[in-house]
Amino acid sequence: MKNITVIGSGFSGLSAAAFLAKDGYSVTLLEKNSTVGGRARLFKEKGYSFDMGPSWYWMPEIFENFFNQFDCKIEDYYDLKKLDPGFKIVFKDEEINLSSNWKDICKLFDQYEKDGATKLNNFMKDAEQKYNIGLDFLYSSPGISITELFTTKILKNLNKLEILTSYRNHIKKYFTNPYLVNILEFPVLFLGTSAKNTPALYSLMAYSGIKQGTYYPIGGFNKVIKSMEKICLDLGVKIQTNQEVKKINVRDSKVFSISTKNQEIKTDILVASADYAHVEGNLLEKKYRNYSKEYWNKKSFSPSSLLFYLGVSKKIKNLDHHTLFFDEDIEKHSNDIYENLIWPEKPLFYTCCPSKTDPTVAPKDKENLFILIPIAAGLEDSETIREKYFKIVMDRLEKFCNLDIRKYIEYKRSYCINDFKEDYYAYKGNAYGLANTLMQTANLKPKIKSKKIKNMYYTGQLTVPGPGVPPSIISGQLVAEQIIKTR
Repeated sequence: MKNITVIGSGFSGLSAAAFLAKDGYSVTLLEKNSTVGGRARLFKEKGYSFDMGPSWYWMPEIFENFFNQFDCKIEDYYDLKKLDPGFKIVFKDEEINLSSNWKDICKLFDQYEKDGATKLNNFMKDAEQKYNIGLDFLYSSPGISITELFTTKILKNLNKLEILTSYRNHIKKYFTNPYLVNILEFPVLFLGTSAKNTPALYSLMAYSGIKQGTYYPIGGFNKVIKSMEKICLDLGVKIQTNQEVKKINVRDSKVFSISTKNQEIKTDILVASADYAHVEGNLLEKKYRNYSKEYWNKKSFSPSSLLFYLGVSKKIKNLDHHTLFFDEDIEKHSNDIYENLIWPEKPLFYTCCPSKTDPTVAPKDKENLFILIPIAAGLEDSETIREKYFKIVMDRLEKFCNLDIRKYIEYKRSYCINDFKEDYYAYKGNAYGLANTLMQTANLKPKIKSKKIKNMYYTGQLTVPGPGVPPSIISGQLVAEQIIKTR
């Protein structure tokens, strides 16, 4: 039985470990931090349970498919609730709730634009086609060969995918109302890159988030991680936490062991689910790297984030589970993230208040509040800057909620670029991976197979399929399939 070592226990690492163990490999999973989950870790303070990262549960088929591959169902592990409203967007002079009911969403679009419902149905019909083609492509395209791009299904539907059309231009073929345009642009704005630089293909995200709806696993997003961890453990995966990898040892173009801070682990195959740029730049000798430092420096990264985790000793009115504050200039903030690479003067921000849905994440009559400001990766990060932006967003949040929220804060923690670097060795402190630009799509992403080491593979948000929880789960499956093929 061959031994496989997986570095990193985020979604892609757990996924890869599970699929490999299912196929009979002896798998050891090494995690730098004290708990599994990567960016989806959980921490508890003063009776509050805080998901540290992902909070949007979209593309539900991918989660279902993962569990089905192990002869189980989501409901065997956690209770999944569809949110209603799915989310709220606060504009400067308007507040819009996105219902979970499709007919209500169509009525909403009719209110803001003539024939809005008809246009929306046409938009979503097109987006659903992209979604179905896209899902099939994600599962069948490890980025190994250019021929993956020329399957009969892809060639037949190439025009429908609109890879060379920007998502913004695609939306404006249907809508002119700025509120509706912003609603449809939101899924890519916070999750990858600006709408003007994103291929129209990614309307599939709007289809999932708006037409399929937004879900929430009771107990928090970490419930998904704990479920995947249990599958791994049941399959015999040996999970070791507090095991930071210090060096990957190579001989005759093959990894033979991994050195952590306190042990050396022999291995036949290595899967790196940790930050790709960190693994190459700090754990491997230069001659074994797929890509240079210059390569990574030229890449376009999705945003980092300034996060605040707050325990509030009073119920907060007006906020929903997900509330997006688009009450400042959206285009300016987007440009500051993706082009100017500076801290935004008047930031957009997002709040997640899971205690609106889930009583287990906060003490009775209190609120669990998560605030996120998307920012450019690589910026200067300091406590002074964090506090400056905390004041900016809290002033606006308190005005909107008509409540002096700061008066009731009994727990507060901030998290930003320096923390992403320290906890995950994230390149430039990025939060989501590579941006979904045309030149960083599919086979143009960093490769899952080492070009110079025969038995080393990569998985996660810096390789195929890309950033986000569902793609990371698929990424783990893809790399496992490539390994199994070589058996």
